[in-house]
Amino acid sequence: MKEEFLLGNGAMAIGLLEAGCQIMTSYPGTPSSEILPEVVRFSKANELNTAIEWSVNEKVAFDNAFAAAISGKRAACCMKMVGLNVAADSFMSAAYIGNIGGLVIISCDDPGPHSSQTEQDSRLMARLGKVPVMDPGSPEEAREMIKAAFELSEQFQVPVLVRPAIRVCHARQNIKYDKLESNLTKADFKKEPTRWASTPKFRFLQHKALNEKHIKISEKFDTFAPFNMSTRKKGQSYPFGIVTGGVPSAVIQDMFDDLGRDDIPVLKLGAPYPFPEKLAEGFMDACDKVLVIEETDTVIEYMLRDRHKTLGRLSGHVPMEGELIPEKIEGLINNALTDCGLTPLSTSDCGAEAMELIGGLELPMRRPTLCPGCPHRASFYSIRKAMPKAIFPSDIGCYTLGSNLGVVDTVLDMGAGITMASGFYNAYIQDDVHKPIVATMGDSTFFHSGTTALINAVYNDSRFVLVILDNHITAMTGMQPAITQGVRVDGRKGNAISLETIVKGCGIEYLKVIDPFDTKNMIQTIKDAAEYANDPDGGIAVIISRHPCVIGFKDEAIPEKIEVCVSDDCDDCGFCHMRFECPAMVRNKETEKTEINKVLCAECGVCIQICPRDAVEKA
Repeated sequence: MKEEFLLGNGAMAIGLLEAGCQIMTSYPGTPSSEILPEVVRFSKANELNTAIEWSVNEKVAFDNAFAAAISGKRAACCMKMVGLNVAADSFMSAAYIGNIGGLVIISCDDPGPHSSQTEQDSRLMARLGKVPVMDPGSPEEAREMIKAAFELSEQFQVPVLVRPAIRVCHARQNIKYDKLESNLTKADFKKEPTRWASTPKFRFLQHKALNEKHIKISEKFDTFAPFNMSTRKKGQSYPFGIVTGGVPSAVIQDMFDDLGRDDIPVLKLGAPYPFPEKLAEGFMDACDKVLVIEETDTVIEYMLRDRHKTLGRLSGHVPMEGELIPEKIEGLINNALTDCGLTPLSTSDCGAEAMELIGGLELPMRRPTLCPGCPHRASFYSIRKAMPKAIFPSDIGCYTLGSNLGVVDTVLDMGAGITMASGFYNAYIQDDVHKPIVATMGDSTFFHSGTTALINAVYNDSRFVLVILDNHITAMTGMQPAITQGVRVDGRKGNAISLETIVKGCGIEYLKVIDPFDTKNMIQTIKDAAEYANDPDGGIAVIISRHPCVIGFKDEAIPEKIEVCVSDDCDDCGFCHMRFECPAMVRNKETEKTEINKVLCAECGVCIQICPRDAVEKA
């Protein structure tokens, strides 16, 4: 027996391997990114035969796992909740078709949101796709739910979604586990075109069969302890009860244990869909009023039948947005009890005094910013210098922080840097206006969803400049390997994909590769690219701004360190630390001059090139 203090994502990795997962695929995205690397770590440590891959996007990850599952193997794919949107087409279809080996999808939600475009609730996606869903409240429960999900998936031949929220993914808990063993199940795909390649007529029959499965799963969830369970005593009635699931269920359990409260019954629904009708009905009958506390949307609340008894988001007792932290949950319960004429849980101010004290500290606000020495900063400087009046559509990645530098105007979703650029062009050219447009997109994002966007833009004769920010790595989500580098997630050699070849294959004729640290050359190249885009015989111009990530490739990124200092010519214009926003450039309030923070400085030397007064020089 081993024991480790693991992230929830590590606990889920253990659960996957304990369940005999043979195929594991993923596309990185916070808060899910650590799951697959932990699967790699435990697989290597236990010499398992698990096949593991970072896929180019979430749909590709899903399809790979699905193929393995209909071959009879246990397979899983993981992603963040907006990644499930990318896989949605396959996700919806797979529920109808079903599977043979267990198929588990882990979709990690981000209430808050802390690092995402939306606060969407994956349980709603599960309901839309008619896929059973489990909602863990702790790392250990997530581990156990994954094992149960595989069993459920195989029993009913249906994919199962496990939906851990960020406080499960990034919480830590002691996890005990035995030596992990390989699952030696052999692939055995049996051809059955009416199922695996079904036409609409057969899909109708599959839909009917899926609905019948749901009735049986709902009945199973009525007695699905410990994931679905009630603390009410049979035959007893209550003026007030709580229905909850996921992270809030763990918070409420801890809160009631601390307060010694056992007079308020709690219905925990860790497997809320298909809805456990009988379990919920019995609980509702025993309570005069129930408060529903769930993240992030109204899944359980919508499924409860008696609207007159139900308090929650729809009644205004729970906020419609934001993470339900413990202090907030305590306040929600107190307010609901008060509205029902009952005694609150406690006289606590629910953290109000602490928040007031923190506010009184007047701590300086520091917004997220690119790392010192980041090549994207140099790229954005050159783009703005060359095309100050352009529209700047961008995308999801580290470079989203280009908004601080005034060079990111739109961020919609993965791949939208190109599609938005094409849309802006069409909107302006309809008015016979040639609006300058410079789109930015990272190399990983380009492979994820930029290729189809670029092909579409070329085909429809859009005109703009595209700068692909190639830093050799998927940096924002944890330094996962880029497919241009030829290294797979487990360290094995992969077949490197040439970014230039793919760009040219999309129909691009103007392609330049440049090092953004050479700002003078890059500024001129962007101007030349803009002229080509505006030429009647031109087209879309693509520039690959290529320089290794300063965190992922410290030695390669800055092979020759340049120590710099600020001369007396500095006139405190603030350009370097406000517009260029280098964290190593700081203003000394006493001298009213800029200074170099030697601890933060990466010694890239780019600041020498950008200072309007030439006041930064080699030390």
